[in-house]
Amino acid sequence: MPSPQSRAPKARRRQRSTRLTVAVALIVISALVVLGAVLSGSWLLVAVAAVLGVVLGAAATRITHSELMETRREAARDRAEQAQAYRDLTVARTAEHAEFSAAMQARIDAHEHSISELEVALTSAQKRAAEATRKMNAEARRADVAETEGRDVTLRLDEAEERAAEAIVRVAELEQEIDVLRAELDAWLSTGVRRHA
Repeated sequence: MPSPQSRAPKARRRQRSTRLTVAVALIVISALVVLGAVLSGSWLLVAVAAVLGVVLGAAATRITHSELMETRREAARDRAEQAQAYRDLTVARTAEHAEFSAAMQARIDAHEHSISELEVALTSAQKRAAEATRKMNAEARRADVAETEGRDVTLRLDEAEERAAEAIVRVAELEQEIDVLRAELDAWLSTGVRRHA
C-alpha cells in the first residue's frame, strides 16, 4: 500500500504559479501606473492611477485569496485522503492484530492444555511411584520378617537337630546301659539261680 504522502498531485504547482504570477504582474502594473502618474505631475492622472492601483491590488488580492482557498481545499482533500488511508491502514492493522491475538491465544490455550495434561500425567506417575514404593517397602519388610523367621527357624532347626543328636547319643547310651544292666541282671539272675540251686 503506497504511503498517503506519495499521492499528492504535482500538476497544481504550475497552476498556482500562474495565478500568483498574474497577481504579482497586476501589482507591478499598478505600481508602474502610479509611479508614471506621480512623475507626470497631474493630479487627475495620480487620482486615476490611485483608483486603478486599488482596483488592481484588489484583483491581485482576490486572485491570491482564491489561490489560497484552492490550496486549502486541496490540502484538506489531501488530509482527508491521508486520514482515510490511515483509517484503512488502521483497520487492516487491527484485523491483523486480532488475527495474531487469536492465533497467540490458541497457542497459549494449546500449551496450557498440554501443561495440564502433563501435570495430570505427572501426578498419576507420582501416585504410581508412591504406591510402588509402598509395595516395595512392604515386601522388603515381609522379606526382612521372613528372613528373620527363616534365621529363627534355622536356629531352632539347628537346636532341634542338636537335641536330636544328643537324644540319639543319649538313647545309644541308655541302650548301652540297658544292655549292661541286662547283662548284669542276667549275670545276677544266673548267679542267684546257681545259689538257689
